[in-house]
Amino acid sequence: MVRLKDIAARAGVTVMTVSKVMHDAPDVSAATKARIRALAEEMGYMPNAMARGLRSRKSKLLGVVISAVTNPLFGRVLLALDEQAHAHGYDLLMAHSLNDPGREEQAIRRMLSRHVEGLLISPVYRMQPTAPIYEELQRRNVKTVLMGHRAAFCENFAAVETADFEASRQLTTYLVGLGHRRIAYFAGPVISPSNQERLEGYKAGLREAGIPLDDRLVFHAGATIEEGEQAAAQLAQEPVRPTALMAVNDLVAIGAATFLLNQGWKIPQDISVVGFGNVLLAEHFRVPLTTVRQPKMRLGQAAFEMLHRMLRGEAVQTVRLPAELVIRQSTAPPAGAVS
Repeated sequence: MVRLKDIAARAGVTVMTVSKVMHDAPDVSAATKARIRALAEEMGYMPNAMARGLRSRKSKLLGVVISAVTNPLFGRVLLALDEQAHAHGYDLLMAHSLNDPGREEQAIRRMLSRHVEGLLISPVYRMQPTAPIYEELQRRNVKTVLMGHRAAFCENFAAVETADFEASRQLTTYLVGLGHRRIAYFAGPVISPSNQERLEGYKAGLREAGIPLDDRLVFHAGATIEEGEQAAAQLAQEPVRPTALMAVNDLVAIGAATFLLNQGWKIPQDISVVGFGNVLLAEHFRVPLTTVRQPKMRLGQAAFEMLHRMLRGEAVQTVRLPAELVIRQSTAPPAGAVS
């Protein structure tokens, strides 16, 4: 392991001079800095980030807590966070909550023990109005940004949210504009505020079009492909046959569409199907899926920017990012509609 005194001996200067060069002190000439830095690189010197952090009281570490990296929504979010962290000289510590409040708390505490300067969290939603770990973060004034919608237990934190209500209403209006009047909705777990917004957006779109809400067309479908298949099996047994189907996310939509296709339904001739999220699979599904593109890269960028401003002592406010309708082959006017 190369030490400062080894570089000093090779350069013919004092250890203090080498230390000043590594800290970019102003009282060392540019020529000396260039020579010593080149020599340090040649010798393979690696600065001790931990020791430097202890001296400066800054770890240059940020903690990131997400549900799981296998969740297709987080791939581009993490890429954006990593790009921004690298550009600003930070390293990221990442942990998976697996949507378990207890595991989330453990992950946060471990990160705090590593002296992270700030946290970026995709919250694990719970029904309780309070959560001890979030109360502790607020009490200790830990710089924290939420990547996702706020709920009662985390309402006092800054967040980057997507405008899910507006996007879901727009998607419903699009289907109504095609001529659909019987639009089924596959809802996600009500514990999630974003799922609630998407359901309310669907209801608002129907209401604005003067279409009464038919409770028989609303199904609790969960969040996975398998749960989408199960909900579609239930739909197929109902006497009311919809001409369009909206799902809380792309995975549920793909599961539902897979079941219906396997049962002989044609998409979009027999039923139009739309998702939400624009995961990679949506574009490459058997029938490319009409969906809503969530701004995943922008979400990661905005979350880092917000946290970076907080670390500089600046005030921040929650932001909502607009989503965009992406029209593909899974939607069309209902059979018999007049064009």
